[in-house]
Amino acid sequence: MQLRFALLALGLLAGTAHARDVVVDGVVFEERDGTPGRGRDEPGLADVIVSNGQQLVRTDAQGRYRLPVREGQTVFVIKPGDRSFVPNADGLPGFWRHYAPEDSPKRKYSGIAATGTNTRNWDFALTPRVAAQASGFQMLVFADSQTASLADVDYYRRDIVAPIVGKVPARLGTTLGDIVSDDLSLYPALNKVTTQLGVPWFHVPGNHDLNFDARDDLQSLDSWRAIYGPDTYAVEEANASFVFLDDVIYTPGAKPAYVGGLREDQFAFLQAYLAQLPRERLVVLGLHIPLFDAAPGQETFRHADRRRLFALLKDFPHVLVLSAHSHTQRQVAHGADEGWQGVRPLHEYNVGAACGAFWSGVKDADGIPDATMSDGTPNGYAVLQVAPGGDYTLAYHAARAPDDAQLLLSAPKVLRQGAYAAWGVYANVFMGDAQTPVEMRIDGGAWQPMKRVERPDPRVLAENTRDDVAEQLRGYDRSPEATPSTHLWRGALPTTLEVGAHTVEVRATLPTGVQSARTTYRLERATP
Repeated sequence: MQLRFALLALGLLAGTAHARDVVVDGVVFEERDGTPGRGRDEPGLADVIVSNGQQLVRTDAQGRYRLPVREGQTVFVIKPGDRSFVPNADGLPGFWRHYAPEDSPKRKYSGIAATGTNTRNWDFALTPRVAAQASGFQMLVFADSQTASLADVDYYRRDIVAPIVGKVPARLGTTLGDIVSDDLSLYPALNKVTTQLGVPWFHVPGNHDLNFDARDDLQSLDSWRAIYGPDTYAVEEANASFVFLDDVIYTPGAKPAYVGGLREDQFAFLQAYLAQLPRERLVVLGLHIPLFDAAPGQETFRHADRRRLFALLKDFPHVLVLSAHSHTQRQVAHGADEGWQGVRPLHEYNVGAACGAFWSGVKDADGIPDATMSDGTPNGYAVLQVAPGGDYTLAYHAARAPDDAQLLLSAPKVLRQGAYAAWGVYANVFMGDAQTPVEMRIDGGAWQPMKRVERPDPRVLAENTRDDVAEQLRGYDRSPEATPSTHLWRGALPTTLEVGAHTVEVRATLPTGVQSARTTYRLERATP
Protein backbone atom coordinates (compact mmCIF):
# COMPACT_ATOMS: atom_id res chain seq x y z
CA MET A 1 0.00 0.00 0.00
CA GLN A 2 2.81 2.44 0.91
CA LEU A 3 4.63 1.77 -2.37
CA ARG A 4 1.39 2.17 -4.33
CA PHE A 5 0.66 5.47 -2.54
CA ALA A 6 4.16 6.80 -3.15
CA LEU A 7 4.13 5.92 -6.84
CA LEU A 8 0.66 7.41 -7.37
CA ALA A 9 1.56 10.63 -5.58
CA LEU A 10 4.90 10.87 -7.42
CA GLY A 11 3.17 10.36 -10.75
CA LEU A 12 0.67 13.09 -10.00
CA LEU A 13 3.35 15.52 -8.94
CA ALA A 14 5.52 14.83 -11.96
CA GLY A 15 2.70 14.72 -14.49
CA THR A 16 0.70 17.73 -13.35
CA ALA A 17 3.32 20.09 -12.00
CA HIS A 18 2.38 23.72 -12.31
CA ALA A 19 4.44 26.82 -11.63
CA ARG A 20 2.16 27.74 -8.74
CA ASP A 21 1.51 24.22 -7.46
CA VAL A 22 2.36 23.31 -3.90
CA VAL A 23 1.87 19.99 -2.13
CA VAL A 24 -0.52 19.48 0.76
CA ASP A 25 -0.30 16.54 3.10
CA GLY A 26 -2.41 15.17 5.87
CA VAL A 27 -4.22 12.19 7.32
CA VAL A 28 -7.76 10.93 6.96
CA PHE A 29 -8.57 9.45 10.36
CA GLU A 30 -11.39 7.88 12.33
CA GLU A 31 -13.01 10.33 14.74
CA ARG A 32 -13.49 8.68 18.13
CA ASP A 33 -13.15 11.20 20.95
CA GLY A 34 -15.56 13.88 19.72
CA THR A 35 -13.00 16.69 19.93
CA PRO A 36 -11.55 18.73 17.04
CA GLY A 37 -8.31 17.49 15.55
CA ARG A 38 -6.75 14.07 15.55
CA GLY A 39 -6.27 12.46 18.94
CA ARG A 40 -3.59 10.00 19.99
CA ASP A 41 -5.94 7.01 19.71
CA GLU A 42 -7.64 7.96 16.44
CA PRO A 43 -6.25 5.73 13.67
CA GLY A 44 -5.66 6.69 10.07
CA LEU A 45 -7.98 5.23 7.45
CA ALA A 46 -6.52 3.48 4.43
CA ASP A 47 -7.68 3.65 0.81
CA VAL A 48 -9.82 6.80 1.16
CA ILE A 49 -9.91 9.08 -1.90
CA VAL A 50 -8.75 12.69 -1.54
CA SER A 51 -9.05 15.12 -4.46
CA ASN A 52 -8.20 18.66 -5.50
CA GLY A 53 -11.09 18.79 -7.96
CA GLN A 54 -9.02 17.36 -10.81
CA GLN A 55 -6.76 14.59 -9.55
CA LEU A 56 -7.35 11.81 -7.06
CA VAL A 57 -5.06 10.07 -4.58
CA ARG A 58 -5.80 7.33 -2.07
CA THR A 59 -4.55 7.30 1.48
CA ASP A 60 -1.87 4.78 2.44
CA ALA A 61 -2.09 2.18 5.21
CA GLN A 62 -1.65 4.90 7.85
CA GLY A 63 -4.28 7.18 6.29
CA ARG A 64 -1.68 9.60 4.88
CA TYR A 65 -1.96 11.45 1.58
CA ARG A 66 -0.02 13.99 -0.47
CA LEU A 67 -1.69 16.01 -3.19
CA PRO A 68 -0.71 18.91 -5.48
CA VAL A 69 -2.81 22.03 -5.08
CA ARG A 70 -2.69 25.52 -6.51
CA GLU A 71 -4.27 28.79 -5.51
CA GLY A 72 -8.05 28.71 -5.75
CA GLN A 73 -8.40 24.93 -5.52
CA THR A 74 -10.22 23.03 -2.79
CA VAL A 75 -9.05 19.77 -1.27
CA PHE A 76 -11.81 17.37 -0.26
CA VAL A 77 -12.42 13.80 0.84
CA ILE A 78 -14.67 11.35 -1.00
CA LYS A 79 -15.99 9.34 1.89
CA PRO A 80 -16.64 5.60 1.57
CA GLY A 81 -20.20 4.38 1.99
CA ASP A 82 -19.56 3.01 5.48
CA ARG A 83 -18.36 6.36 6.85
CA SER A 84 -19.87 9.73 7.74
CA PHE A 85 -18.46 13.25 7.79
CA VAL A 86 -18.12 15.20 11.02
CA PRO A 87 -20.36 18.29 10.86
CA ASN A 88 -18.83 21.77 10.84
CA ALA A 89 -19.97 24.47 13.25
CA ASP A 90 -22.71 25.45 10.77
CA GLY A 91 -24.06 21.89 10.73
CA LEU A 92 -22.92 21.14 7.18
CA PRO A 93 -20.57 18.21 6.44
CA GLY A 94 -16.90 18.98 7.10
CA PHE A 95 -15.07 17.42 4.18
CA TRP A 96 -13.14 20.20 2.43
CA ARG A 97 -10.49 22.89 2.81
CA HIS A 98 -9.62 25.78 0.48
CA TYR A 99 -6.12 26.76 -0.55
CA ALA A 100 -6.34 30.56 -0.81
CA PRO A 101 -3.15 32.44 0.10
CA GLU A 102 -5.03 35.72 -0.53
CA ASP A 103 -8.58 36.96 0.01
CA SER A 104 -11.07 36.87 -2.83
CA PRO A 105 -11.44 40.24 -4.60
CA LYS A 106 -13.79 42.62 -2.81
CA ARG A 107 -17.31 42.46 -4.18
CA LYS A 108 -20.87 43.08 -3.04
CA TYR A 109 -20.88 39.75 -1.20
CA SER A 110 -17.87 38.44 0.68
CA GLY A 111 -15.89 35.60 -0.83
CA ILE A 112 -13.17 33.22 0.33
CA ALA A 113 -11.03 34.54 3.18
CA ALA A 114 -7.28 34.02 2.96
CA THR A 115 -6.24 30.67 4.39
CA GLY A 116 -2.51 31.38 4.45
CA THR A 117 0.14 29.25 2.80
CA ASN A 118 0.37 26.37 5.25
CA THR A 119 0.01 23.05 3.44
CA ARG A 120 0.96 20.65 6.24
CA ASN A 121 -1.36 18.46 8.28
CA TRP A 122 -4.57 19.00 6.33
CA ASP A 123 -6.34 16.26 8.27
CA PHE A 124 -9.91 15.10 7.71
CA ALA A 125 -12.11 13.15 10.12
CA LEU A 126 -14.61 10.42 9.29
CA THR A 127 -16.85 8.53 11.68
CA PRO A 128 -18.10 4.94 11.39
CA ARG A 129 -21.66 4.53 10.23
CA VAL A 130 -24.18 1.76 10.68
CA ALA A 131 -24.44 -0.30 7.51
CA ALA A 132 -27.34 0.34 5.14
CA GLN A 133 -30.48 -1.60 5.92
CA ALA A 134 -31.59 -4.48 3.73
CA SER A 135 -34.15 -2.16 2.16
CA GLY A 136 -31.44 0.26 0.98
CA PHE A 137 -31.42 3.95 1.82
CA GLN A 138 -33.16 7.22 1.03
CA MET A 139 -31.98 10.61 -0.18
CA LEU A 140 -33.89 13.87 0.15
CA VAL A 141 -33.80 16.00 -3.00
CA PHE A 142 -34.63 19.71 -2.98
CA ALA A 143 -34.46 21.98 -6.01
CA ASP A 144 -34.49 25.77 -6.17
CA SER A 145 -35.28 26.90 -2.63
CA GLN A 146 -34.55 30.30 -4.22
CA THR A 147 -35.19 32.60 -1.29
CA ALA A 148 -35.01 36.32 -2.03
CA SER A 149 -35.63 37.56 1.52
CA LEU A 150 -35.86 36.44 5.13
CA ALA A 151 -39.62 36.17 4.57
CA ASP A 152 -38.92 33.58 1.87
CA VAL A 153 -36.54 31.74 4.20
CA ASP A 154 -39.42 31.50 6.67
CA TYR A 155 -41.72 30.13 3.95
CA TYR A 156 -39.03 27.52 3.21
CA ARG A 157 -38.82 26.65 6.90
CA ARG A 158 -42.56 26.30 7.48
CA ASP A 159 -43.55 24.86 4.11
CA ILE A 160 -40.71 22.46 3.25
CA VAL A 161 -38.45 21.70 6.21
CA ALA A 162 -40.47 21.80 9.44
CA PRO A 163 -43.19 19.35 8.29
CA ILE A 164 -40.63 16.59 7.58
CA VAL A 165 -38.14 17.01 10.43
CA GLY A 166 -37.58 13.54 11.88
CA LYS A 167 -40.00 11.91 9.43
CA VAL A 168 -37.74 10.97 6.50
CA PRO A 169 -34.86 8.64 7.51
CA ALA A 170 -32.56 9.90 4.76
CA ARG A 171 -28.86 9.06 4.63
CA LEU A 172 -28.12 12.29 2.79
CA GLY A 173 -29.81 15.24 1.12
CA THR A 174 -29.10 17.78 -1.58
CA THR A 175 -30.28 21.13 -2.87
CA LEU A 176 -29.77 21.32 -6.63
CA GLY A 177 -28.85 24.97 -6.96
CA ASP A 178 -30.52 28.37 -6.79
CA ILE A 179 -30.28 28.07 -3.06
CA VAL A 180 -31.02 31.79 -2.87
CA SER A 181 -32.29 34.29 -5.41
CA ASP A 182 -29.23 36.53 -5.93
CA ASP A 183 -29.00 37.72 -2.29
CA LEU A 184 -25.97 35.66 -1.26
CA SER A 185 -26.05 37.04 2.30
CA LEU A 186 -28.99 34.70 2.99
CA TYR A 187 -26.91 31.51 2.94
CA PRO A 188 -26.37 31.31 6.73
CA ALA A 189 -30.07 31.83 7.47
CA LEU A 190 -31.05 29.18 4.95
CA ASN A 191 -28.45 26.71 6.23
CA LYS A 192 -29.74 27.16 9.77
CA VAL A 193 -33.12 25.94 8.53
CA THR A 194 -31.90 23.07 6.33
CA THR A 195 -29.65 21.59 9.02
CA GLN A 196 -32.70 21.20 11.29
CA LEU A 197 -33.38 18.07 9.25
CA GLY A 198 -30.38 16.39 10.87
CA VAL A 199 -29.35 14.96 7.50
CA PRO A 200 -25.88 15.40 5.91
CA TRP A 201 -26.65 18.00 3.26
CA PHE A 202 -24.77 18.64 0.02
CA HIS A 203 -25.26 21.62 -2.26
CA VAL A 204 -24.97 22.40 -5.95
CA PRO A 205 -24.67 26.00 -7.21
CA GLY A 206 -27.24 27.55 -9.53
CA ASN A 207 -27.35 30.63 -11.72
CA HIS A 208 -28.92 32.67 -8.89
CA ASP A 209 -25.97 31.75 -6.65
CA LEU A 210 -23.44 33.62 -8.79
CA ASN A 211 -21.36 36.67 -7.93
CA PHE A 212 -22.64 38.74 -10.84
CA ASP A 213 -19.92 41.34 -10.26
CA ALA A 214 -17.17 38.76 -10.88
CA ARG A 215 -15.04 39.34 -13.93
CA ASP A 216 -15.25 35.76 -15.19
CA ASP A 217 -16.58 32.27 -14.54
CA LEU A 218 -13.52 31.32 -12.49
CA GLN A 219 -14.44 33.71 -9.67
CA SER A 220 -18.21 33.69 -10.08
CA LEU A 221 -18.82 31.29 -7.17
CA ASP A 222 -16.48 32.81 -4.58
CA SER A 223 -19.31 33.57 -2.14
CA TRP A 224 -20.96 30.19 -2.67
CA ARG A 225 -17.67 28.32 -2.28
CA ALA A 226 -16.81 30.23 0.90
CA ILE A 227 -19.84 28.54 2.50
CA TYR A 228 -20.23 25.22 0.68
CA GLY A 229 -16.71 24.31 -0.46
CA PRO A 230 -15.95 22.55 -3.75
CA ASP A 231 -18.32 23.08 -6.66
CA THR A 232 -17.54 19.63 -8.10
CA TYR A 233 -17.19 16.62 -5.80
CA ALA A 234 -18.46 13.12 -5.02
CA VAL A 235 -20.04 11.34 -2.06
CA GLU A 236 -20.45 7.57 -1.72
CA GLU A 237 -23.23 5.63 -0.03
CA ALA A 238 -23.46 1.82 0.01
CA ASN A 239 -23.46 0.83 -3.68
CA ALA A 240 -24.17 4.29 -5.12
CA SER A 241 -21.92 7.20 -6.03
CA PHE A 242 -23.27 10.75 -6.04
CA VAL A 243 -21.40 13.27 -8.18
CA PHE A 244 -22.37 16.90 -7.62
CA LEU A 245 -21.46 19.31 -10.42
CA ASP A 246 -21.46 23.06 -11.00
CA ASP A 247 -22.87 23.17 -14.53
CA VAL A 248 -23.45 26.94 -14.70
CA ILE A 249 -20.94 28.66 -16.98
CA TYR A 250 -20.94 32.40 -16.21
CA THR A 251 -20.72 34.54 -19.37
CA PRO A 252 -20.58 38.23 -18.34
CA GLY A 253 -22.23 40.56 -20.81
CA ALA A 254 -24.33 37.87 -22.47
CA LYS A 255 -28.11 37.55 -22.11
CA PRO A 256 -28.68 35.45 -20.15
CA ALA A 257 -25.29 35.74 -18.45
CA TYR A 258 -24.82 31.97 -18.20
CA VAL A 259 -25.14 28.73 -20.12
CA GLY A 260 -25.13 25.11 -19.04
CA GLY A 261 -21.84 23.28 -19.44
CA LEU A 262 -18.73 21.91 -17.76
CA ARG A 263 -15.12 23.10 -17.41
CA GLU A 264 -11.98 21.19 -18.34
CA ASP A 265 -11.04 20.60 -14.70
CA GLN A 266 -14.47 19.05 -14.13
CA PHE A 267 -14.00 16.66 -17.03
CA ALA A 268 -10.60 15.71 -15.59
CA PHE A 269 -12.20 14.94 -12.23
CA LEU A 270 -15.03 12.95 -13.81
CA GLN A 271 -12.65 10.92 -15.94
CA ALA A 272 -10.42 10.09 -12.97
CA TYR A 273 -13.26 9.31 -10.58
CA LEU A 274 -15.45 7.28 -12.93
CA ALA A 275 -12.47 5.24 -14.14
CA GLN A 276 -12.04 3.61 -10.74
CA LEU A 277 -15.73 2.83 -10.10
CA PRO A 278 -17.23 -0.65 -10.61
CA ARG A 279 -19.36 -0.53 -13.75
CA GLU A 280 -22.44 -1.99 -12.05
CA ARG A 281 -22.51 0.77 -9.46
CA LEU A 282 -25.37 3.29 -9.51
CA VAL A 283 -24.05 6.71 -10.54
CA VAL A 284 -26.22 9.70 -9.65
CA LEU A 285 -25.35 13.14 -11.04
CA GLY A 286 -26.69 16.18 -9.21
CA LEU A 287 -26.64 19.43 -11.18
CA HIS A 288 -28.66 22.60 -11.64
CA ILE A 289 -29.16 23.28 -15.35
CA PRO A 290 -30.84 20.35 -17.16
CA LEU A 291 -29.04 18.40 -19.86
CA PHE A 292 -32.04 18.65 -22.20
CA ASP A 293 -32.85 21.76 -24.24
CA ALA A 294 -35.60 23.93 -22.79
CA ALA A 295 -36.99 24.51 -26.29
CA PRO A 296 -36.12 23.37 -29.83
CA GLY A 297 -33.08 25.23 -31.10
CA GLN A 298 -32.19 26.53 -27.63
CA GLU A 299 -28.88 25.14 -26.38
CA THR A 300 -29.63 25.08 -22.65
CA PHE A 301 -26.58 22.89 -21.93
CA ARG A 302 -23.68 23.06 -24.38
CA HIS A 303 -24.13 20.10 -26.71
CA ALA A 304 -20.40 19.45 -27.07
CA ASP A 305 -20.07 19.21 -23.29
CA ARG A 306 -23.10 16.93 -23.12
CA ARG A 307 -21.56 14.56 -25.66
CA ARG A 308 -18.32 14.42 -23.65
CA LEU A 309 -20.23 13.76 -20.44
CA PHE A 310 -22.29 11.03 -22.08
CA ALA A 311 -19.13 9.39 -23.42
CA LEU A 312 -17.74 9.14 -19.88
CA LEU A 313 -20.97 7.60 -18.60
CA LYS A 314 -21.94 5.27 -21.43
CA ASP A 315 -20.42 2.11 -19.92
CA PHE A 316 -22.42 2.47 -16.70
CA PRO A 317 -25.80 0.71 -17.04
CA HIS A 318 -27.23 2.43 -13.95
CA VAL A 319 -27.12 6.23 -14.25
CA LEU A 320 -29.58 8.81 -12.94
CA VAL A 321 -29.38 12.56 -13.54
CA LEU A 322 -31.09 14.92 -11.08
CA SER A 323 -31.50 18.49 -12.36
CA ALA A 324 -33.44 21.62 -11.42
CA HIS A 325 -33.74 25.19 -12.80
CA SER A 326 -36.99 24.93 -14.78
CA HIS A 327 -39.51 25.40 -11.93
CA THR A 328 -41.58 22.65 -13.51
CA GLN A 329 -41.30 18.87 -13.29
CA ARG A 330 -40.32 16.51 -16.07
CA GLN A 331 -38.95 13.04 -16.81
CA VAL A 332 -36.56 12.78 -19.77
CA ALA A 333 -35.15 9.65 -21.41
CA HIS A 334 -31.98 10.62 -23.30
CA GLY A 335 -31.17 8.52 -26.35
CA ALA A 336 -29.12 8.53 -29.52
CA ASP A 337 -30.65 11.79 -30.74
CA GLU A 338 -28.95 13.59 -27.83
CA GLY A 339 -25.72 11.61 -28.21
CA TRP A 340 -26.35 9.00 -25.51
CA GLN A 341 -24.83 5.62 -26.42
CA GLY A 342 -25.57 3.58 -23.29
CA VAL A 343 -27.32 0.21 -23.30
CA ARG A 344 -30.54 1.80 -22.05
CA PRO A 345 -31.95 5.35 -22.17
CA LEU A 346 -30.42 7.75 -19.67
CA HIS A 347 -33.00 8.89 -17.11
CA GLU A 348 -33.00 12.56 -16.17
CA TYR A 349 -35.43 13.72 -13.52
CA ASN A 350 -35.95 17.47 -13.63
CA VAL A 351 -37.08 18.06 -10.06
CA GLY A 352 -39.90 20.41 -9.13
CA ALA A 353 -38.85 23.47 -7.13
CA ALA A 354 -39.08 23.78 -3.36
CA CYS A 355 -40.10 27.41 -3.92
CA GLY A 356 -42.48 26.31 -6.68
CA ALA A 357 -43.23 29.36 -8.80
CA PHE A 358 -40.87 31.60 -6.79
CA TRP A 359 -43.06 31.68 -3.65
CA SER A 360 -45.88 33.29 -5.63
CA GLY A 361 -49.66 33.05 -5.50
CA VAL A 362 -52.39 33.54 -2.94
CA LYS A 363 -51.45 32.86 0.68
CA ASP A 364 -53.27 30.19 2.66
CA ALA A 365 -54.55 30.37 6.23
CA ASP A 366 -50.98 29.92 7.49
CA GLY A 367 -49.74 32.85 5.44
CA ILE A 368 -47.75 30.70 2.99
CA PRO A 369 -48.06 31.37 -0.78
CA ASP A 370 -49.65 28.67 -2.93
CA ALA A 371 -46.50 28.49 -5.12
CA THR A 372 -47.95 26.03 -7.68
CA MET A 373 -45.68 25.85 -10.71
CA SER A 374 -46.70 26.78 -14.23
CA ASP A 375 -47.19 23.12 -15.24
CA GLY A 376 -49.57 22.52 -12.32
CA THR A 377 -47.07 20.75 -10.05
CA PRO A 378 -47.29 21.92 -6.42
CA ASN A 379 -44.07 23.05 -4.80
CA GLY A 380 -42.40 20.31 -2.77
CA TYR A 381 -39.47 17.92 -2.68
CA ALA A 382 -38.44 14.47 -3.91
CA VAL A 383 -37.22 11.30 -2.23
CA LEU A 384 -34.82 8.93 -3.97
CA GLN A 385 -34.99 5.34 -2.69
CA VAL A 386 -31.91 3.27 -3.57
CA ALA A 387 -32.21 -0.52 -3.30
CA PRO A 388 -29.26 -2.71 -2.25
CA GLY A 389 -28.80 -3.89 -5.83
CA GLY A 390 -28.56 -0.36 -7.22
CA ASP A 391 -32.12 -0.07 -8.53
CA TYR A 392 -33.98 3.06 -7.52
CA THR A 393 -37.39 4.65 -7.33
CA LEU A 394 -38.34 8.31 -7.09
CA ALA A 395 -41.31 9.95 -5.41
CA TYR A 396 -42.40 13.57 -5.31
CA HIS A 397 -44.13 15.02 -2.27
CA ALA A 398 -46.15 18.22 -2.43
CA ALA A 399 -45.39 20.59 0.43
CA ARG A 400 -47.63 20.01 3.47
CA ALA A 401 -50.06 17.86 1.47
CA PRO A 402 -52.03 16.09 4.23
CA ASP A 403 -52.87 13.07 2.06
CA ASP A 404 -49.54 13.07 0.16
CA ALA A 405 -51.48 13.32 -3.10
CA GLN A 406 -49.52 12.17 -6.15
CA LEU A 407 -52.02 13.48 -8.69
CA LEU A 408 -54.59 16.26 -8.83
CA LEU A 409 -57.80 16.31 -10.87
CA SER A 410 -59.65 19.06 -12.67
CA ALA A 411 -63.19 18.56 -13.97
CA PRO A 412 -66.38 20.59 -14.52
CA LYS A 413 -68.86 20.52 -11.67
CA VAL A 414 -71.98 20.30 -13.84
CA LEU A 415 -72.81 19.36 -17.44
CA ARG A 416 -76.06 19.16 -19.39
CA GLN A 417 -77.45 15.68 -19.79
CA GLY A 418 -77.22 14.64 -23.43
CA ALA A 419 -74.75 17.38 -24.41
CA TYR A 420 -71.97 16.59 -26.85
CA ALA A 421 -69.17 14.95 -24.83
CA ALA A 422 -66.65 17.74 -25.38
CA TRP A 423 -65.65 18.16 -21.75
CA GLY A 424 -63.27 16.02 -19.78
CA VAL A 425 -61.46 15.32 -16.55
CA TYR A 426 -57.76 16.16 -16.41
CA ALA A 427 -55.26 14.33 -14.21
CA ASN A 428 -51.92 15.95 -13.40
CA VAL A 429 -49.69 13.02 -12.35
CA PHE A 430 -46.64 14.72 -10.89
CA MET A 431 -44.20 11.83 -11.52
CA GLY A 432 -45.81 10.68 -14.76
CA ASP A 433 -43.99 10.23 -18.05
CA ALA A 434 -44.86 9.07 -21.56
CA GLN A 435 -44.97 5.42 -20.43
CA THR A 436 -47.18 5.89 -17.35
CA PRO A 437 -50.54 4.06 -17.53
CA VAL A 438 -53.32 6.40 -16.38
CA GLU A 439 -56.94 5.18 -16.33
CA MET A 440 -60.37 6.40 -15.28
CA ARG A 441 -63.77 4.96 -14.52
CA ILE A 442 -67.22 6.36 -13.81
CA ASP A 443 -69.40 5.13 -10.95
CA GLY A 444 -67.30 2.01 -10.39
CA GLY A 445 -67.52 0.85 -14.01
CA ALA A 446 -64.77 -0.55 -16.22
CA TRP A 447 -61.39 1.17 -16.25
CA GLN A 448 -60.63 3.08 -19.46
CA PRO A 449 -57.27 4.51 -20.56
CA MET A 450 -56.83 8.27 -20.48
CA LYS A 451 -54.89 10.16 -23.14
CA ARG A 452 -51.67 11.98 -22.35
CA VAL A 453 -51.86 15.57 -23.58
CA GLU A 454 -49.30 18.36 -23.47
CA ARG A 455 -51.34 21.42 -22.63
CA PRO A 456 -51.75 23.79 -19.68
CA ASP A 457 -53.34 22.41 -16.52
CA PRO A 458 -56.89 23.84 -16.22
CA ARG A 459 -56.29 24.50 -12.51
CA VAL A 460 -53.48 26.96 -13.33
CA LEU A 461 -55.50 28.53 -16.15
CA ALA A 462 -58.36 29.10 -13.70
CA GLU A 463 -55.97 30.76 -11.25
CA ASN A 464 -54.69 33.00 -14.06
CA THR A 465 -58.26 34.05 -14.80
CA ARG A 466 -58.96 34.81 -11.14
CA ASP A 467 -55.86 37.01 -11.06
CA ASP A 468 -56.91 38.72 -14.30
CA VAL A 469 -60.38 39.70 -13.11
CA ALA A 470 -59.37 40.67 -9.56
CA GLU A 471 -59.68 44.37 -8.78
CA GLN A 472 -56.71 44.17 -6.40
CA LEU A 473 -53.57 42.07 -6.11
CA ARG A 474 -54.37 38.68 -4.60
CA GLY A 475 -50.80 38.07 -3.45
CA TYR A 476 -47.34 39.61 -3.46
CA ASP A 477 -46.71 37.99 -6.86
CA ARG A 478 -49.50 36.46 -8.91
CA SER A 479 -49.41 32.80 -9.91
CA PRO A 480 -47.33 31.94 -12.99
CA GLU A 481 -48.79 31.96 -16.46
CA ALA A 482 -49.85 28.40 -17.28
CA THR A 483 -47.51 26.41 -19.55
CA PRO A 484 -48.00 22.98 -21.16
CA SER A 485 -47.45 20.11 -18.74
CA THR A 486 -45.61 16.93 -19.73
CA HIS A 487 -47.53 14.88 -17.16
CA LEU A 488 -51.18 15.68 -17.89
CA TRP A 489 -53.86 13.17 -18.97
CA ARG A 490 -57.42 13.71 -20.23
CA GLY A 491 -60.50 11.55 -20.32
CA ALA A 492 -63.93 12.47 -21.75
CA LEU A 493 -66.84 12.73 -19.32
CA PRO A 494 -69.99 10.95 -20.54
CA THR A 495 -73.21 12.98 -20.59
CA THR A 496 -75.64 10.15 -21.39
CA LEU A 497 -75.85 8.90 -17.81
CA GLU A 498 -78.74 9.56 -15.45
CA VAL A 499 -79.37 13.00 -14.01
CA GLY A 500 -77.52 13.48 -10.74
CA ALA A 501 -74.03 13.12 -9.29
CA HIS A 502 -71.43 10.76 -10.75
CA THR A 503 -68.10 9.67 -9.30
CA VAL A 504 -64.92 9.83 -11.36
CA GLU A 505 -61.97 7.72 -10.22
CA VAL A 506 -58.50 8.04 -11.74
CA ARG A 507 -55.54 5.77 -11.11
CA ALA A 508 -51.93 6.03 -12.26
CA THR A 509 -49.47 3.14 -12.09
CA LEU A 510 -46.09 4.50 -11.01
CA PRO A 511 -42.87 2.68 -10.00
CA THR A 512 -43.79 3.43 -6.37
CA GLY A 513 -47.23 1.83 -6.75
CA VAL A 514 -50.75 2.67 -7.87
CA GLN A 515 -51.82 6.22 -6.99
CA SER A 516 -55.42 7.35 -7.21
CA ALA A 517 -57.76 10.31 -6.83
CA ARG A 518 -61.46 10.93 -7.27
CA THR A 519 -63.88 13.74 -7.99
CA THR A 520 -67.55 14.12 -8.92
CA TYR A 521 -69.59 15.90 -11.55
CA ARG A 522 -73.32 16.35 -11.91
CA LEU A 523 -75.63 16.01 -14.89
CA GLU A 524 -78.68 18.26 -15.13
CA ARG A 525 -81.57 18.52 -17.55
CA ALA A 526 -81.85 21.75 -19.47
CA THR A 527 -84.13 23.19 -22.12
CA PRO A 528 -83.14 25.59 -24.91
